[in-house]
Amino acid sequence: MASADTIAVEVVVALRERQKIVRLMLAEGATAAEALRRANLADAFPEIEFGRCALAVWGRPAAGSQVLRAGDRVEVLRPLKIDPRDARRELAKTGKSMSTGD
Repeated sequence: MASADTIAVEVVVALRERQKIVRLMLAEGATAAEALRRANLADAFPEIEFGRCALAVWGRPAAGSQVLRAGDRVEVLRPLKIDPRDARRELAKTGKSMSTGD
């Protein structure tokens, strides 16, 4: 149970083959970057450079300095391997589309 000066938040990492949600109790005024540090995900996901990843709160881009509210969900956004627009152009050259994969 949270006291008046703590908040409950989640930090989420999702890869194609595995996902992890870490629930944390943080002091009021904690930031997204603090939540990411406290989640200690580097051991579970050594292939991710967390210092280089962008963050989102409930799907909206967020700075590491964003102050969190009770119930917030911090999401780790991994860098794209290819811009989706470039991927669509490459598929279109071969007569394929992203929706069907044909």
